Amino acid sequence: MQIGLRIDVDTLRGTREGVPRLCQILAARNIHGTFFFSVGPDNMGRHLWRLLRPQFLIKMLRSNAPGLYGWDIILRGTFWPGPIIGEKAADAIRQAALDGHEIGVHAWDHHAWQSSTDHVAESTVHAWIQQAADLLTRLTGQPPTCAAAPGWRCTDGILQDREQFPFHFNSDCRGTSIFRPVVESKELTQPQIPNTLPTYDEVIGQNGITNETYNDYLVGQLKPDALNVLTVHAEVEGIVCAELFEQFLDKVIAQGGQFVPLGQLLPSTRESASNPIERGKIVKQVIPGREGWVGVQAPVG
Repeated sequence: MQIGLRIDVDTLRGTREGVPRLCQILAARNIHGTFFFSVGPDNMGRHLWRLLRPQFLIKMLRSNAPGLYGWDIILRGTFWPGPIIGEKAADAIRQAALDGHEIGVHAWDHHAWQSSTDHVAESTVHAWIQQAADLLTRLTGQPPTCAAAPGWRCTDGILQDREQFPFHFNSDCRGTSIFRPVVESKELTQPQIPNTLPTYDEVIGQNGITNETYNDYLVGQLKPDALNVLTVHAEVEGIVCAELFEQFLDKVIAQGGQFVPLGQLLPSTRESASNPIERGKIVKQVIPGREGWVGVQAPVG
């Protein structure tokens, strides 16, 4: 059983502290994953305005956000301009690439993407992706091979714009299988590798799930004969929950599981010719444990 390992890096602290720790954890087990980096201004503290929404406030309280993320993340960019992550934590980004991990674009400004992708101009989104791709290329010496929308917030316009970049695939939604997105009856070239498993912050504190039971719960969600993609966060599994994450990796490996970068889940050219990747679309839905909409895989027609 293969499990695609997607690692989202949203903040300066996550890049500086979480990425090196995760690189150590993965190297000790000879595991490679896909790191999606946010490299522009760290304005994550501006999400505090969402506390006015009851669902977001409940999630923050349920997951003990101050203890989970730290006050420096929660307040970053609120009272002063956020620092440029790629400039302040360049060494950590380079190290992930040097360690052989797959490198992708997450965002230029993670907060701006999550809060405005459904109404901002397409030219603005294109500029964000280009800025992030350019900085990652300069830092690692090679262009990023993929992209992943922050918060799984992706529109048809974003999917069409991605076609202008040389990405091998994208990971912009929640779903169950690899597919090629269809927009306005046109099948796009870049396949989607959706996230299939819940994230830590979505389930912790719900239905009796605690740190003591979380790993067993997550192992129970794995499906041997289906696509398995897990998203972890440098700010969570790379810092406060690092030991818990190590225990999860060891538990799955002991049961015969193999963690791989997302790109390794794509079928080979020969397999694609004999068994073409299915078609699908991305629609907006609300899912348990997450505030606001996310992109979810849906059938065409």
